[in-house]
Amino acid sequence: MSKFKRADRVADLIRMEIADILLKQIKDPRIGAVTVTGVKISDDLRNARVFFVEMGKDSCSPETQAGLESAAGFLKRELGKRLQLRHVPDIVFAFDESFAYGSRIERLLAEIHREEEKNVPEDH
Repeated sequence: MSKFKRADRVADLIRMEIADILLKQIKDPRIGAVTVTGVKISDDLRNARVFFVEMGKDSCSPETQAGLESAAGFLKRELGKRLQLRHVPDIVFAFDESFAYGSRIERLLAEIHREEEKNVPEDH
């Protein structure tokens, strides 16, 4: 028995393929700088939740979400052509809030660092 479940391997493949399709084949202006951060797939491989972020933003614009949802059917057909799966999973897009949380922490740490530098005496 391998260490990784088949669902995990399929999820990783789907993540790479969707990222490639979004980059090279989707021309929807609502889907700008979107990065696929992960895919969580059900054990029966029927449903895939695709996590994404918009570069430079801490939240998801409704236009981007709508653009991704409208592209879901096309993405599913393209995945069907690229992957040898009996059933291509239904795709649902979800904004990856962990990235926003991480970037907020990064900003706070940078702010603390700047404050500490201001308070360092000049004679060092």
